[in-house]
This record gives sequence, structure tokens and C-alpha cells, in this order.
Amino acid sequence: MGSEGRARRAALYAGGFIGPFGGGMVTVLIPELRDAFGVSTATTSLALTSYLVPFAALQLVSGTLGERFGRARATRVAFIVYGLASAWAALAGSFVPFLVARAVQGAANAFTTPLVLAALADITEERELGRTMGTFAAVQTAGVVGAPLIGGLAGGFDYRLAFVAAAVAALALAALSTPPRRRAAAVEVAAPEARFVDAITPRTRWTAGAAFLAFFAITGLGVVVALRAGDAFGLGPTARGLLLAAFGAAGVVAGRPAGGLSDRRGAVPVALAGALACIVLLPLLGAVGGAVGLGLLWLATGVASALLWAGLNVLTVGAAPANRGGAVSLIGAFKFTGNALAPVAWLPVYAAGGELAFLGAGAVCLLLALTVARAGAAAVARA
Repeated sequence: MGSEGRARRAALYAGGFIGPFGGGMVTVLIPELRDAFGVSTATTSLALTSYLVPFAALQLVSGTLGERFGRARATRVAFIVYGLASAWAALAGSFVPFLVARAVQGAANAFTTPLVLAALADITEERELGRTMGTFAAVQTAGVVGAPLIGGLAGGFDYRLAFVAAAVAALALAALSTPPRRRAAAVEVAAPEARFVDAITPRTRWTAGAAFLAFFAITGLGVVVALRAGDAFGLGPTARGLLLAAFGAAGVVAGRPAGGLSDRRGAVPVALAGALACIVLLPLLGAVGGAVGLGLLWLATGVASALLWAGLNVLTVGAAPANRGGAVSLIGAFKFTGNALAPVAWLPVYAAGGELAFLGAGAVCLLLALTVARAGAAAVARA
């Protein structure tokens, strides 16, 4: 691969980082935003909702629309819109325009994330697909982990700096992440043939179900882990934040090796290994007797999640060759829906009995393993 190809691949990875970063950087800025706009804490939390709702909802169709309009063009426009919306958020003088800017950010990112992943799959040889997908998962996890850190650093000076940085990065990516003009033209000719129905294959359906369950039972359980760390072991907010970051740090470190393992052993066995490990690890989170043990188990869960996503991402990009972008975005919509529903489901269970939430999540991972196996069977049947 030449220097131009390496630069484009790096830009696509950066595009994967900016999505979770844009959603999560506001989490740590709630006090600054509350004071800047003179609204309540509950009202300020809408800055998260206004981003995540269009981000998740539009992914039902964003990939197909991107394929129809041309993946290169749609990605470029989405990054430009994201950059302009970020600048708008930085300049907003009142809360309502700020919320609108956040909604536009989320809508734009609904296009960038699936199309960037589809583009990475296009430029990757089959024998290296697992490593590339594992690296992409690691980069996205880095975005989740880095968002509160970078947002917090910016908030120490001026919260607007976080949005200015996002604007500059997105506008740069608009120029760097698209393919050369001659290749883009070829993509643009074929793109209008993509149909939404082409994205809904048996493999897409089973992989979407697995993605939903993975975020619902594993990633989304973080809020319950944080509560147990405080309730059972008296950890303060900083210690709880570091404990939760262990999950993401493990994913960043293990993502690329997990992807390489997927290339050697197969996407389905590696994803199954991650799911089966979580069947054991998640109930242990509710039974362990110390904060150190809780942190180590959550770290191990992060490694298991990296295995799971290394395999699931390979299944995702191969789910619907006739409409790859559409399948990726559809699966992404289910994934983030699972993440959104997790606190609503697990917090009442935790309140009823702390260990029950962790036992329930482990049971869901059994269903997850069965769903991954069905996704693999669908892939074999299609082949």
C-alpha cells in the first residue's frame, strides 16, 4: 500500500474515532454547559439525547442513502455538515440553538460511521479483514474513552474549544477520507442501484440482533458496574471513572490482536469466544468482594468485548454485499438502541437486587452466543 493509501486508511480510522467522541465529549461538560446557558442539570442532559436520538434513528436508512447518492460524496458532505454543526455549537449563544446544533451533529454522524466502516472493508483484502475490523473497533473504543478526557481538558479552559476541535477535525477529514476522484466516480455510478431491501439479508438480521444484545448486556452494563463500585466499595467519582475506563482501555489494546485472531481462526469462533467469556464474567461482577477484583473483572470483560466485536464487525461488513453501507448502518442502529435501552432495563433490576442485574446480563450473553452462531450459519448458507 502506497503513502496515499496509508493516509486514506488513517483518515478512515480517524473518522471512526470522531463519532463516539462527538457523542461522549458532552458528558463531562454538563456543569459548564449548565452554567453557560443558565439551565438546570436535567435540561442540560438533553445535549446528550439530542445527539444520540438522530444518530441512532437515521442509521436505519443512512447507509442505503449514502450508497444511493454515492458513498464518497455522502461521506464528504456528512463530514462537512458535522464540522459546520460543531462550529455552530461552539458559537451558540443560547441553549435551543445549541441543541439544534447537537442534533445536526448526530444526524451527520449517522452517515459518517457506517460509510467509513464500509469504505474500510472495500480497501481491505479478505485475509486482513479481521485485523482491520478489530482496529476500527479499537479506534471507536478510543473515542469512547478519550471523549470525556479531551472534553474535560477543554472544559478546564472553555467548553467551546471541544467543539472547535471537532469542527477542525471533521473538515479536515472531509478532504482526507474520500478516495481519489477517478475511483470515486466509479463508486458514484454503481451507487444508485442500492436498495434498502438489499441490506436486509438473514445475516444482517442475525448480526443486528447480536449487536443489539452485545451493547445491551455488556457495554450498557457499565452504569450498573459504576453503581456497585460506589454502593458496595465506596469508590468516589474519580475512582469509578478510572474503573470504567479499564473496559475501554482493554478494548483499545486488544482490538487489533483480536482482529488478527479473527483472520486466523474465523470471525464466528472469535465472536463466540467473547460472548461465552461474558456469560461467566458478568455474573462474577455481582459476586466479587472487592474493588480491585471488580476492576480486574471489568478489564477482562473489555478484552472479551474486543473479541466479540472483532468477529461481529467482520460479519457486519459482509452481511449484504449488494448494499454494504445499508447493512452496516442498519446493524449500527440496533447496536446503539441496545446501548440506549440498557440503563432503563438494568437499573430497576439492580435496585431490586444488585446481583440480579449481573446474572441477567450473563443470561442475555447466552442468547447473544446463540445469535452469533445463527449469524454465522446464515453466512455459510449465503455462501
